[in-house]
Amino acid sequence: MNIGDQGEKPVSRPNHKSQTTNHKSFLVLDRLDKHFGGLHVTADLSLSVAKSEIVALLGPSGSGKTTVLRLVAGFEKPDSGRVRVEEEDVTRLPPEKRRFGMVFQHYALFPHMTVGENVAFGLEAQRMPRGDVGRRVSEALAAVDLAGFERRRIGEISGGQQQRVALARALAPQPRVLLLDEPLSNLDPTLRERTRRELKRIIQRVEITTLFVTHEQEEAFDLGDRVAVLNEGRLEQIGRPEDLYEEPASRFVATFIGRSSVLPATWAPARGGARLSGGPVWRAAGGDGLAEGAAVDLIVRPEGVMLSSEPGPDALAGRVAGRKYAGRVAIFEIEIEGGGSLEALGKAVAARPGESVVVRPDPAGPLPRVFARKT
Repeated sequence: MNIGDQGEKPVSRPNHKSQTTNHKSFLVLDRLDKHFGGLHVTADLSLSVAKSEIVALLGPSGSGKTTVLRLVAGFEKPDSGRVRVEEEDVTRLPPEKRRFGMVFQHYALFPHMTVGENVAFGLEAQRMPRGDVGRRVSEALAAVDLAGFERRRIGEISGGQQQRVALARALAPQPRVLLLDEPLSNLDPTLRERTRRELKRIIQRVEITTLFVTHEQEEAFDLGDRVAVLNEGRLEQIGRPEDLYEEPASRFVATFIGRSSVLPATWAPARGGARLSGGPVWRAAGGDGLAEGAAVDLIVRPEGVMLSSEPGPDALAGRVAGRKYAGRVAIFEIEIEGGGSLEALGKAVAARPGESVVVRPDPAGPLPRVFARKT
């Protein structure tokens, strides 16, 4: 990859729906297992990343996502499993032999050095000729829109610019894979959103295969071509953001991704859905293999239900317990008569806290999904 020759070419992005892919794998994580003492941090974890694809590792704290990135980078060694890139097994290679670029959460820039000296640091450690170092530094800074910043001090530039200097330093050695560990966590919300757009544009411009860790769903959905959801060291699901939201493969994914409410119900396949404790049956997706009357959790998105003034066979009566204002719409927290609660999306003026309301499925919204209730 010659950073200086990339230009503004459009990038063709793979279209993946599930964990099973038919694309040619560039980076492969094959059944990675890692223990720290008695703690099983990653368990039989496998995924593949196509050339030029951006994959986000998303999960709650303690899910193992940073350990996965460190296993790929070579800072940790797996107890079993392999890491391959371009068909080469790099599992036992040290980090400096893998030709991977890494951007750390805190950037790890040297404050006493200039921008150019920071970007040149790794190249000089490789004993690259001085003329080549200067050319690579210029190319890398140009790629991140910091051309001419070579003589600036780190303390003289903004947080977003520092993030791009760290990215330029990772790109300067022309790595095969770019690894990002919570790359935007140090920035305030406004700067984070703008820097996120810049980061994605840069990665697409240089067409580098990228794996990055984040606990922010918005960041994962915005940057990632696909998102891998981790939970307790296991890969729950990998797919496009819309697939994770609309077709979650597990109860964890359904409740972790986006906003949702969980209502106890029993499976009623003959009625085409789930029977709620209040009596009505709501159409629902999922439920394959579940027996009639099985205890299930009904996962409901706020936009899948609506407030109504009309009672009916599919309606649940309740009371508005709270409202989160979001302009013309609001998310209402509804306490259901008989127990339980759910969130519903509605017009901001639809109801006020304390008012009695009726909630029913929105025919235009996403179908609720059912999962067997854990006992």
